[in-house]
Amino acid sequence: MDMSERGALGLELFQPDAGRTGGAALPFYAEQAGEAALFEQAWRQRLPLLLKGPTGCGKTRFVEHMAARLGRPLVTVSCHDDLSAADLVGRHLIGAQGTVWADGPLTRAVRQGAICYLDEVVEARKDTTVVLHPLADDRRVLPIERTGELLAAPAGFMLVVSYNPGYQNLLKSLKPSTRQRFVALTLGYPEPGLETRIVEMESGVAPDLAARLVRLAQALRRLTEHDLEETASTRLLVMAARLAAGGVPLRAACRAAIVDALTDDADTAAALDEVVGAVLGT
Repeated sequence: MDMSERGALGLELFQPDAGRTGGAALPFYAEQAGEAALFEQAWRQRLPLLLKGPTGCGKTRFVEHMAARLGRPLVTVSCHDDLSAADLVGRHLIGAQGTVWADGPLTRAVRQGAICYLDEVVEARKDTTVVLHPLADDRRVLPIERTGELLAAPAGFMLVVSYNPGYQNLLKSLKPSTRQRFVALTLGYPEPGLETRIVEMESGVAPDLAARLVRLAQALRRLTEHDLEETASTRLLVMAARLAAGGVPLRAACRAAIVDALTDDADTAAALDEVVGAVLGT
């Protein structure tokens, strides 16, 4: 895909360079539909951002790319159901010289004027997300109750959260009082031509092999008769391509990186493997 083809698609491929980051390379990211401009405007307008999209579609890479592009430090937190408010904000610790306060990642990000990225925020405990509210509205402050400090976020700070709507249910969803504090941006899997380019760039395989893997992903994503929690993501395609680039036979690479990553059920795995053979002809 040359520059004219990219322009015709209205897409932009950001490759590693030292342009806007003072010598640091930009993580590779292939823009789908103007999301980079929206992210940058949200940062400039001091608005928090909610990213929605399926597993492996590039949400984390997008945030890494934008942090580097904007020249901001990035603090990433992988949320889980044991994540507490103290884990985010900080706590007192007992050391050799007595009790000392230790900032959590959210507090460090505010002090540094960093971009704070909470990955899969719905996995955190419900009471944890409440601490985000003062940061995610016009106040842009972080109250630290245990120290009595009211920490104001500097202009460079940005709060970004993400989650996968495919996992959303009554027990794991953002409350309206949280959701409505954020600008929302939905990402999906790229269109085939762009996804082929991503697989090629990320793995080093030839364009024809990348295109075959993307055709496989399209076939797997159309499956409806198997009860899969997730489908073949761009991330899984890249992993399979990297194995193949390293000399693993393509069928075995797809079995390890795609089929067995999607299911533990033997019958389902056999059915998916048949699709792999039919599409790839191996």
